[in-house]
Amino acid sequence: MRKLILITGVMLFSLNILLAQREMRQRIPLIGSQAPAFKAPSTNGSVSFPDDFGKDWKILFAHPRDFTPVCSSEILELAYRQTEFKELGTHIIVISVDRLASHRSWKADLEDVSFKGRSRVKIDFPLVVDSSSVISYSYGMVDPQAMNHQSIRGVFFIDPENKIRAFQFYPNEVGRSTDEIVRLLKALQTQYSHQNTVIPANWQPGDDVMVPILTKEDKEELKSSESKIHFINWYMIFRKLK
Repeated sequence: MRKLILITGVMLFSLNILLAQREMRQRIPLIGSQAPAFKAPSTNGSVSFPDDFGKDWKILFAHPRDFTPVCSSEILELAYRQTEFKELGTHIIVISVDRLASHRSWKADLEDVSFKGRSRVKIDFPLVVDSSSVISYSYGMVDPQAMNHQSIRGVFFIDPENKIRAFQFYPNEVGRSTDEIVRLLKALQTQYSHQNTVIPANWQPGDDVMVPILTKEDKEELKSSESKIHFINWYMIFRKLK
């Protein structure tokens, strides 16, 4: 009996060491770095990321658990904006540590919900299985305080070159703003498609952007009465895109 207890204790101790080492290796990928690749099952079949999504923009959307209140509201809000994301050339990929059977059951249940007085909505984007937490660890999204190694509320914005352009982390108790996700995506896409451009605070689509450095062409344009460039001072220069 003592031998069995000793063996069990050693095994638990070894497991805790392995888990601790795994957490120490957890690292959030830096902005500008390549997005970690992965292959996993999902509600839409097997997913090979990023290969399956080509040269489009991609948003990885991690949530802690299926069948939880905040997560359910977030998934439904994303589903109601699916057409908008498609028009923006962007794929949504949802990740959590629950198993495929749970994902399928939760998805079916959500598709039967009329949320905030709106009609029922079909969820087209995949709910990816990360039951081993491998994906969550590769993106630095495992909650070290959670006993079951569930992920935090993480969002990663990934450009057509599969580079991470931005990320957001939220606590489990607070849901994410879909409006801000869309705004940030549009801001990133605007900056990506316009050289010598940065995006000012509280920018909304259609607002002027900022110019970090005046090029030779910009200086020539300033001589024109129809110039789209205007100044507040020498270090705050704006340009109209339309």
